[in-house]
Amino acid sequence: MNKIRCGWSTNDPLYIKYHDEEWGTPCHNDRKLFELLILEGFQAGLSWITILRKRKNFKNAFDNFDPQKITKYNPQKLNQLMKNEGIIRNRLKINAAKINAKCFLEVQKEFGSFDKYIWQFVNGKQIKNKFKNLKKIPAKTKESDAMSRDMKKRGFKFVGSTICYAFMQATGMVNDHITECFRYKQLK
Repeated sequence: MNKIRCGWSTNDPLYIKYHDEEWGTPCHNDRKLFELLILEGFQAGLSWITILRKRKNFKNAFDNFDPQKITKYNPQKLNQLMKNEGIIRNRLKINAAKINAKCFLEVQKEFGSFDKYIWQFVNGKQIKNKFKNLKKIPAKTKESDAMSRDMKKRGFKFVGSTICYAFMQATGMVNDHITECFRYKQLK
């Protein structure tokens, strides 16, 4: 019997694996949260499958998403990234990764963990939506608006409300699997 999935997962094996194993699963690991924050920023204006296909390249290019190392990137390293065909070569997004690494470390220092900081926007627990179809899923919410405002105030880049909401979906801060999807029930 075929599993019912959210329509966006298409029939691409990479998308299906991401949908079935990662998207919407509550994440509390700081390194993983940082990775997804960086990838969501790079995704702006592009399709998520483009990012998934380049994810391993991003991991290699950005030192396994180690924020300590990324904050130390010098102009030569940033130029090297601009020449890396395995990632999205956008100077603003590459520079934002370095800025966001610095902000991420500052948040960790202030809150004890990025996890503690980021999950406060949903009061520490997953918002369980009950959407029957993809058209009902919003692009942003009051929670993503609040997250975006606070992150921008702290100096983060590429953290508009729509990006923040996509991040919330990816990290399981919200369960936006449609109600018929097998993952909706698993995550409930």
